[in-house]
Amino acid sequence: MRRWFLAQHGASFHAWSRARRLGLALDGLRAGAPPVHAALDAGFDSLSGFSDALRKLVGAAPGGARGTATVRLARLPSPLGPLLAGATDEGVCLLEYTDRRALERQLRTLHRLTRAALVPGECAPLATLRDELERYFAGTLRDFSVPLVLPGTDFQLRVWERLRAIPCGATRDYATIAREIGRPTAVRAVARANGDNRVAILVPCHRVIGSDGRLTGYGGGLWRKQWLLDHERAAPQRA
Repeated sequence: MRRWFLAQHGASFHAWSRARRLGLALDGLRAGAPPVHAALDAGFDSLSGFSDALRKLVGAAPGGARGTATVRLARLPSPLGPLLAGATDEGVCLLEYTDRRALERQLRTLHRLTRAALVPGECAPLATLRDELERYFAGTLRDFSVPLVLPGTDFQLRVWERLRAIPCGATRDYATIAREIGRPTAVRAVARANGDNRVAILVPCHRVIGSDGRLTGYGGGLWRKQWLLDHERAAPQRA
């Protein structure tokens, strides 16, 4: 069971449970609960244990952590393997394949950009995402409506916006994306921004191919990219 939990969630059950309790305690602090009540209600045995764990996570004592934002993380099943999703109360900010090599780097980048504690949990955008992904993989949903939170540079945001504008079932090449954002010579920068995308499928970097029509690199593996393109081309236009 220990090995299974580690393989499925990328953390031991003890570490996952502790992070889950920290998320609940942070919710209590933000709601105005005294630190001792937030700690005990979340399942900590003592205020000192909660304080130590909180300092390791956010570098602050309970009194200074009331304004700490959280990104809730949840594992979602899919036909392509498990996905790790993350969301704030405002929207989804992470959707990655759990076996992607760059996942840890993406998590560190997300933490740095949002200054949020990444903890297991649930929130409204995650519930919406779970429903929409289920319908997408069933072939009855072509366009996602769940709100997104995409911290990044101005250039990255322009690229990601263009990716989201590619119709389901269609593809573009890097040069076309570069021209569409008014930077025709920035093809390599477009490719880097494409690779830095942290929200797979919803920001459809899989719809970008080479100028010769061949599949190009994809963080989740070319087999997943091909599967997604085939799946979207087969989905009913009026689904």
